[in-house]
Amino acid sequence: MLRNVLLALLALVIAVGGGTLSAWYAVSRFDGFGSLAIGQWTAHPDAGTPLSDPYAKARAAREGAFPLGGTEGLVFYAYSDNEGKTLDRRCTYKVEGNTPNTRFWTLYAADRALTSLEPGKDKLPALHSRQIFRNDDGGFSISVSPTAQPGNWLATSGGGRMVLVMTLYDTPIAGNSGLVNMAFPTVTRIGCDG
Repeated sequence: MLRNVLLALLALVIAVGGGTLSAWYAVSRFDGFGSLAIGQWTAHPDAGTPLSDPYAKARAAREGAFPLGGTEGLVFYAYSDNEGKTLDRRCTYKVEGNTPNTRFWTLYAADRALTSLEPGKDKLPALHSRQIFRNDDGGFSISVSPTAQPGNWLATSGGGRMVLVMTLYDTPIAGNSGLVNMAFPTVTRIGCDG
């Protein structure tokens, strides 16, 4: 009798514990279904649409996010550099290249919870397509660094991991098939302090 009670309690602990851990993982760590990776950049084209998976909806509700609709734009995230190393706030990176056709884009650095980093007093927290210097070929080079850099500079502060967030607004790209062959800027680590 006591053995059956203990086995039932063990099964209950495993079921509740496993269910809780799997739900936490799905909402906190799982990227969701239908993610699209282009180089270092990842997007979720179905976010904000009726086709969004339940995990993405739960994550958006948990974070208080308000995803863009399919015709409004797409948000891309870079968690690592071109060598696969996690982005670090103490390091200097070059974001070079160009974006797919879009009317307007923004770029900012965020922590792993996707909260924008405060770069400090008198520093811009984000860059956008209408304020950067461009190369002769129309491409751009942006330095992401905690120390001042010449040219286009996106300031970071603090220590720990970070994410680069690029949002394309009013882009004619309607579906995944149009994104697969698109070139995105590369994220290259230049050096680190500390």
